[in-house]
Amino acid sequence: MPISRRALLGFAALAAGCSAAGEPMPELRLATGSAGGPYEQFGDRLAAELRRDGLAVRVLKTAASVQNLAMMADGRADAGFALADSADDAVTLRHQPVSALARVYLNYVHLVTRRGGGIAALGDLAGRAVSIGEEGSGTAVTAIRVLAAAGLPTPPEVSRLGLDASIKALRGGGLDAFFWSGGVPTPALASLGDIELVPLESLVPVLRRRFGPVYEHAVVPAHVYGGAKPVPTVGTPSYLMCRTGLSGDLAYTVTETLFRARDRLHAPSAPGGRLDSRYAIGTGVVPLHPGAARYYRSVYG
Repeated sequence: MPISRRALLGFAALAAGCSAAGEPMPELRLATGSAGGPYEQFGDRLAAELRRDGLAVRVLKTAASVQNLAMMADGRADAGFALADSADDAVTLRHQPVSALARVYLNYVHLVTRRGGGIAALGDLAGRAVSIGEEGSGTAVTAIRVLAAAGLPTPPEVSRLGLDASIKALRGGGLDAFFWSGGVPTPALASLGDIELVPLESLVPVLRRRFGPVYEHAVVPAHVYGGAKPVPTVGTPSYLMCRTGLSGDLAYTVTETLFRARDRLHAPSAPGGRLDSRYAIGTGVVPLHPGAARYYRSVYG
């Protein structure tokens, strides 16, 4: 029978209180993402819910997916967010000791440019200044694959900037376009009003042939960023991950809190954003942590 959340936290508090050295209760180190992105916002809300139940949580601001996975693999973080393609690579290529707690929601690949800036299709990026995302981010992994699949006759001039820096560079004329992978809407983009997205749906079959079902068709609805028409693009799920050595009871508790507080977490308006259990367990080659699997069995059979 699974230990209850309150019992687990009570035992942890008792252990901390009985420590001869007076050490505090161990923290859950949660790796999130960069400023302005949905991982930062969603992670902050999840941390608040865990603290509400008495669990000590330290939020680690990072470049997101790739860095988060590396930090979980080497023990610097206990849990964190990652795009499905980055998590797939971590398990199948790098054999990192990481597991999934849930597939949380679908991310949309945004190829962002200035409205009227002369970039209407992916081919228009040839020779242009493009940011592919911050070093260590899942956005950069996906962007590199998108550009390779596009087969541009002239490669773009690539830089690696985070979301805030990309926005500033685009508005200041230092960039012609930038990639961003996030939920819809991404607040930092929704407030701009002078951008448009470049369609990417033609690359989904190419990416799926090369890398498998971590990529899927997705459509950014009309008017989300001011455009009159929907924009078809590439979708990649986001996972809540953890280090494989995380205790089963703690993994159970984090997963339980994720679902119990889902109405307050305000996941992006995207498939999976309502935290449906059938969506959550679909993590492909990335194994569910036994504690998370125990939670799903206890609730849904």
